[in-house]
Amino acid sequence: MIPVLLLLIPLITGLTAFFIKHENGARSWALFSSIATLVVTLLGITVFNKYQYLSSDCAWLPMLGSRFTLVLDGMGKLLALLTAIAFPLIFVSTWKSRYKDANQFFGLMLLSQAGLLLVFMAMDALLFYFGWEIALIPAYFLCSKWGGEKRIQATFKFFVYTFAGSLLMLIGLIYLYFQTPDQTFAINAFYELKLSVKEQSWLFWLFFVAFAIKMPIFPFHTWQPDTYEQSPTAVTMVLSGVMVKMGVFALIRWLLPVLPYGTYMWGDTATSMAVIGMIYASLIAIKQDDIKRLVAYSSIAHIGLMCVAIFAYTEVGMKGAILQMFNHGINIIGLWIVVELIERQYGTRKMSELGGLAQNSPVLAIFLVVLAFANIALPLTNAFVGEFLMFNGIFSSTITKYNVVFTVVAGLSIILAAIYTLNMVQKVFYGNTNTLTSTGYTLGGNEKLALGVLVIVILYFGVYPQPLFDLSQDTVTNIMERIKINL
Repeated sequence: MIPVLLLLIPLITGLTAFFIKHENGARSWALFSSIATLVVTLLGITVFNKYQYLSSDCAWLPMLGSRFTLVLDGMGKLLALLTAIAFPLIFVSTWKSRYKDANQFFGLMLLSQAGLLLVFMAMDALLFYFGWEIALIPAYFLCSKWGGEKRIQATFKFFVYTFAGSLLMLIGLIYLYFQTPDQTFAINAFYELKLSVKEQSWLFWLFFVAFAIKMPIFPFHTWQPDTYEQSPTAVTMVLSGVMVKMGVFALIRWLLPVLPYGTYMWGDTATSMAVIGMIYASLIAIKQDDIKRLVAYSSIAHIGLMCVAIFAYTEVGMKGAILQMFNHGINIIGLWIVVELIERQYGTRKMSELGGLAQNSPVLAIFLVVLAFANIALPLTNAFVGEFLMFNGIFSSTITKYNVVFTVVAGLSIILAAIYTLNMVQKVFYGNTNTLTSTGYTLGGNEKLALGVLVIVILYFGVYPQPLFDLSQDTVTNIMERIKINL
């Protein structure tokens, strides 16, 4: 019942939004829809937190062996919660942004939300693939129609990368489908497959490249900074706050349990790519003058650490990565909101043209400082516990002999993150004001609400993360047991 509602609400309201002609009407409709989705999600993980309410199964495409199977397990709940929190905050914080053909903009945003929720709940490979595409296709149109001056080039690169990744994943899914005894796309049938080491070796790369493009992991990341920079900030929030989690999620749900030997064989290679990407992205972030590109490269480094922790094959590392998927989404959406406010007020994102905002905008400065501390995982912020667990998991890994090297090199990215994040705070909010920034910026009620909610979430889960662990524990246990059985 709950999974079906979570899918139908954004799907139906998204399609309906295309028929709403008035801009404020479409905006209000999208906000209403996102709040309804959030309410159903909260009811699902609290009042109706029983398996029979959190699953749905019915015939869908019997001739293809595919069923409409949705389940909200622990990791699904956490990411559904992140998705449900993100969209109303995005709509509220960008309430003053104006869009041509606003009904189409908000309709596509809601359809993208439906696709994301389908990805996080699908227990059928074909259904998972449908959700993957439903989430991405609206993003292409949102970037290409409402983006910046170079949006066509950026969207084309985004399309080529993601299309190639989707094609590779589809080939892999079809191959696995034909290996199942009953010709089915059911996830449990995939889990039970006894594939040879050789099969797992080449199948690993079909799936890993598809997921690595979406996260993204070096060297498949080059679409990301351009797309983030050229997209409307609301879309950038969706891409970086929620959509990149599809790749990390898919590693845990679809790659490790289905191809454990392939993951074991290529784990060090994948980890090396992620670690290189972390250092490379951090160094590039230090050089940036554009805040939006700085945050984009920062995201590559943070996602890379999750990838390293997952391939460490430890329970504590897995817990940290799942926890960090939620926390990273919260933190980076907050940073994007601040970037949006600065660009809207001053017409620039260049740090060299800004400065001294804290003198006339102290409330905004306080919000940014908390978000910056969370971005560098300072203790008492939500990211600290997740990063601590991930490093613990990487260091204690017994599946690789390079665990110490990976831990040390990945740890350097944390130092670099502190450098570029605090440098950004210093250049934008402190020092002297100039003719551009002397006017200051007074936060509106909607902006205070969005940033206030995010800061409360950051501090609450920084002090008491246990509810998030409780939500994800069943997934961690199941995945780790399945890996141990198959290896």
